[in-house]
This record gives sequence, structure tokens and C-alpha cells, in this order.
Amino acid sequence: MYLLFFLFWVIFNGQLTLEIGIIGIFVAALLYAFICRFMGWSPKKDLLMMRYTGIMFCYLFVLIWEIIKANMDTVKMIFTSRYEREPVLVTFHTTLKSPVLRVILANSITLTPGTITVSLEGDTFVVHALDKDFVEGIEDSVFVRWLQKAERIGQKDE
Repeated sequence: MYLLFFLFWVIFNGQLTLEIGIIGIFVAALLYAFICRFMGWSPKKDLLMMRYTGIMFCYLFVLIWEIIKANMDTVKMIFTSRYEREPVLVTFHTTLKSPVLRVILANSITLTPGTITVSLEGDTFVVHALDKDFVEGIEDSVFVRWLQKAERIGQKDE
């Protein structure tokens, strides 16, 4: 977080000179001390955030790839008149314990064309799909596996 504060300082100043750098070091230190003291932040949370950043960066690429694949499948379904569509409403449970990761999963499903998360209550998801093929294996999808990896990283540090 300290480096993020310093980076913002440099970006907002528009240049990096010796004076701006030295003042930025002190301003970033003051901000970091403030959030550690009054907002419950800690260096341990910084390390956890750095670990999450790596896996979530990979997750972002997986999400983009799955969106592209789902776009192609949806377009193929729409333009193929011989294809019989079977819209379906599916309910499934997840093993994800973190509410934040469950919401990320729900949003990832909704961002993927052809599916939308209708409801998320606890660990129960209700998903609508344009076709039953779009939700095959959704309880153990690539999204769930990556988010389980992220959850395991968070549990190591607790």
C-alpha cells in the first residue's frame, strides 16, 4: 500500500524530481501510518494483497478468454437456425467460503454471454442460461477452480 501511495503521488505530480520524490516518501509514509493506525491495515495485509494480486491478474485473463469463447458459442447459437435452444434455470452450491469471492463468481457468470446470475444467497447460485450446454459443469467451472486457489492463498495467512 505504501508503494501505491508513493506511485499516486508521482502520478499526480506529473514528474519525478528529487524534491518530489523526497516529499512523496514522507507523504506516503504518513498516509500508510494513518491507515495502519485508524483503518486496521497492516503489513501482513499488504503481503496478502500482493499474493491476491497475482492470482487475480491470472483470473482476469481466464475471465477474458472465457468471455471470448462464450461470445463465439452464443453467436454460433444465434446464427444457426437448425440449433434447438433449451433455456434453463440451474441451481448449484459452491464451496467458496468468502462472500467477496462468491460475488466475483456471480459477476463472472453474468459477464459471460449466454448466462446470467439470477440469485446468490449464501452458497446457493441460481443461473439462467440460453442453452443447457452453457451451464454444463458450472459447479466446477474454471472460474470456481481459480477462485478456490485464491481462497486457499487467503487461508494460509490466517
